[in-house]
Amino acid sequence: MKPEKLSTKNIYKGRIFDVLVERIRENGLEYDREIVRHAGSVVIVPVFADLTVALVRQYRHAAGEYLLEIPAGTIERGEDPETGARRELEEEIGVTATNLEKLTEFFVSPGFLTELMHVFLATGLVETQQRLEADELISVARYSFDEIFEMIRDHRIRDAKTICIFPRFGLTSTAPFVILSVRFLAKIPNIVGNYEYLFSERKGFSRKP
Repeated sequence: MKPEKLSTKNIYKGRIFDVLVERIRENGLEYDREIVRHAGSVVIVPVFADLTVALVRQYRHAAGEYLLEIPAGTIERGEDPETGARRELEEEIGVTATNLEKLTEFFVSPGFLTELMHVFLATGLVETQQRLEADELISVARYSFDEIFEMIRDHRIRDAKTICIFPRFGLTSTAPFVILSVRFLAKIPNIVGNYEYLFSERKGFSRKP
C-alpha cells in the first residue's frame, strides 16, 4: 500500500523549483520528507549528418566550474516534453530537428527531487539561430562519438545526464563503448528498449533472434 501524505508545507517558492516539507505515514510510522518540486526537463542528443554531436559548455555555479553537457532545459508551464525539446534545441544549439525520437525518461534524484528528465534523439538537423535567454552564456561545439566517449572515460565530461545517456548508444570494442552508425540507429525504433544490440559480440553477447 502506498504511504499516505498527511500534510504539505511550502517553505520556498522559486522561479524553477519549490521546496516543500511533507508529512508521511507509512505502515504506522510518521516522518517528514523535504522535497524539491520541479516541473521536469528535457534532454536532447543532437546528431548531425556527419555523426557529430553538439555539446554545450556553460558555468554551473553549484558545481563551481564550467561543464560540458548535452543540451537540456526545464519544461515550461503547459508545455509537453516534445515541444520543450524542440524549443530547447533551437534556443541552445540553433537548429531544428526533422526527426525527434523519445529514447527514455528517468528521475534525476528521487530521494528528494521530483524532476523527471525526458531524453530525445534529434536527427535531420537544420541550422537556424540560437535564441538564448538573457542570463545564458553558452558555447557550442561538435564532437564525434569517439571523442565524447573518451572525454567520459578520462573525466573531462562530469555531467551525470551526459555520462548516463551516451552509453545507451553502445559499448566499444576498446571498452567501454561501441559507436553506432546512422544506418544502425535507423534500424532501432527504440535504442533503450533494445539492450541486446548494445553488447559487443567480442564479450560473448550477441543480438537475440
